Amino acid sequence: MIVLKNRFTAILLIISVLALGLPSYARAQGQGISFIRDAEIENTIRIFSAPLFRSVGLEPEDVKIFLINDNSLNAFVTDGQKLFVHTGLLMRSENAGQVIGVIAHEAGHISGGHLSRTGDVIARSALTSILGLLLGGAAIAATGRSDVGTAILLGSQHLGQRNFIAYTQTQESAADQAAVAMLDRTGQSALGFAEFFEILKKEEYLTSSRQDSYFRTHPLTQDRLDNIQTHLKQSPYTNSPTPLTITALHRRMKAKLQGFLAPISQALRLYPASDNSLEARYGRAIALYRRPELPSALKLMDGLIAEHPRDPYFHEMKGQMLFENARPKESLQAYLNALAILPTSALMQIQVARIQLEMNNPDLVKSAIKHLRSALHIDRNSGFAWRQLGIAYGRIGNIAQSSLALGEEALLKGDINAARFHAGRAEKLLPHGSRGWLQAQDMLQEINRRKKRKDR
Repeated sequence: MIVLKNRFTAILLIISVLALGLPSYARAQGQGISFIRDAEIENTIRIFSAPLFRSVGLEPEDVKIFLINDNSLNAFVTDGQKLFVHTGLLMRSENAGQVIGVIAHEAGHISGGHLSRTGDVIARSALTSILGLLLGGAAIAATGRSDVGTAILLGSQHLGQRNFIAYTQTQESAADQAAVAMLDRTGQSALGFAEFFEILKKEEYLTSSRQDSYFRTHPLTQDRLDNIQTHLKQSPYTNSPTPLTITALHRRMKAKLQGFLAPISQALRLYPASDNSLEARYGRAIALYRRPELPSALKLMDGLIAEHPRDPYFHEMKGQMLFENARPKESLQAYLNALAILPTSALMQIQVARIQLEMNNPDLVKSAIKHLRSALHIDRNSGFAWRQLGIAYGRIGNIAQSSLALGEEALLKGDINAARFHAGRAEKLLPHGSRGWLQAQDMLQEINRRKKRKDR
């Protein structure tokens, strides 16, 4: 977990795990999963992956993308078309092609149906239990800390993923073949994929305790690299250049992650004042705001906004800096500017509402409710958004709607008793047959289903 000492955050929501339901070995070893939510980086990964998913008949919108705050070179997929990418992979990648190659490999596991055939392995490793807590929302005590967007923290930073999934060599080779086929179908070179394998080859010379977790969970052999190199000799796309727009997105993504996650001194060395490139100014601004040197950071952000006034993420970053430095009114305007450019961002909607509620201005409460409802229409699994909605309705005296929202939050947390209390109160207060009453009924039915499963 990245801690900006003694300062509230703008768009980071850290959610700690209740040990209830965690596998015993995970509790004992202090293992957990640290997630980062960031609209810009998630969008970049989606742009990288969308052509690959479409090429194998998958709808990009159906694949959920999760960023894991972990330094290792890793990525993996799970049932339900969920793609997990480690920040270490993104920060240590040298070009976009390396990231795209890894995503293609993981998409190969999805399209090949490998996950359904290894369900027994996943069950034994307890990954499904942890992901159940994580994605079904078993744990949730929101606070406000910010580093890269809105982050959700489960447990410690260390992901003991090497204990979770053991892919077979056959599946890995099949995923490799699917990956290079996808890259060909989309007119992209597999050079980056091969380069990633070259990086991983070095892991073979390390002791098991020092090996990257990707090597331990994705068996690596020279044969696999040889197969990709053979493909490169035959592919008509081997020398196809990466589009400049994709290269620029990769550089920005790396700069943002380095600015937030690397030691400040290291980030400033990577992006010195002598470097006037867009990504260098971006990474440097973030590092300076963490130092904290807000005036210098804001000057850089204002310069970027002046050059790119329609870039929502620059406005968002400025809003985050201002919010964390107790300037909510200016922060709100920056976020509203970002949202006007990218109105479909649930994360930005939630942050606008959060700031409005924290300003304690009664005139802003209805606007906050509107933004939260819009965000939840896009993503109903945001426990923090449900919590904020419950608070907002409580402030205007609408106890029934407040109870509905708090009940949804409790259900995501796995707090069955609290969920039953709030859903039951909402059911009594709302008109029979109304939309809210039906929502309360759905919650109560889900609560009963979970209780029955637990009793078995």
